[in-house]
Amino acid sequence: MSTIKKPALGRGLSALLQDHGSDIMNKEHPSRMVGSISMIPLSQIEANPFQPRTEFEKQALNELSESIKLHGIIQPITVRKVGIEKFQIISGERRVRASILAGLNEVPGYVRVAKDQDMLEMAIIENVQRENLNPMEVALSYKRLIDECSLKQEELGDRVGKDRTTVNNYLRLLKLPTEIQIGLRDGKLSMGHARALLAVTDPNEQLRLYEDLLRENLSVRSIESLVKQVNESDPKPASKNANALNSDYIKHFETIQGQLTNHYQLPVNIKAKAIGKGEVIIKFNSESEFERLMNLLQS
Repeated sequence: MSTIKKPALGRGLSALLQDHGSDIMNKEHPSRMVGSISMIPLSQIEANPFQPRTEFEKQALNELSESIKLHGIIQPITVRKVGIEKFQIISGERRVRASILAGLNEVPGYVRVAKDQDMLEMAIIENVQRENLNPMEVALSYKRLIDECSLKQEELGDRVGKDRTTVNNYLRLLKLPTEIQIGLRDGKLSMGHARALLAVTDPNEQLRLYEDLLRENLSVRSIESLVKQVNESDPKPASKNANALNSDYIKHFETIQGQLTNHYQLPVNIKAKAIGKGEVIIKFNSESEFERLMNLLQS
């Protein structure tokens, strides 16, 4: 059975593709020329090195394969010619994979010319518009366009038909901790969840909220509420006025904070907002700890 030949990974654009001069008419098979639709052997087709989709759902592929067995390929794939009897997929890798499962030896393909940047752009545009890419696949694809094709966000938005805000929202996902990015890729949280978590600057807090999300199956609104609480509890920069905290005053409260922590055997946090103002927070993790704390406070 034929397989899609995958190019080596980890190389730059120029190393992944052969000379553009190989985008030529097939002299041995004149019917396979640029601009035509031809029946192309699967053994001569290799995957697009710029394919943004990294995972193909097995069940969906099997269903498409059964459909192809009954009806054939309705929509030809698009390829570029990169050598004698050698083609690279521009769009349609899912159809090619399903055709292999269906036992086909050849598929109809539209042959066209494409340079490196064109290949990447067309693969992303075709997939974003026709496939349900997960948010991380979209984000990584957008970043490749910016980094490897030297596009600005405005130019990228024009290429993929998205406004700058939408493009920026996807690119910001790459700032999340790896665990959250994987969860987003695997569908454990939505784009809305991820955008809410981005409002927290501390990666550790992001991970803590993510764990709460998974454990309690929290909605986007619930996460936004928790994020708001986290941000409101963060100490604000001291104002530059007569009541501004000086270093000695801060050290004084740090000393008292340590003494209270030792006394209650619980985490104590003193937040001094200005001279004579602030709050004391004592955290407990169980009912028994709370009861012990109340007894100590009342003694």
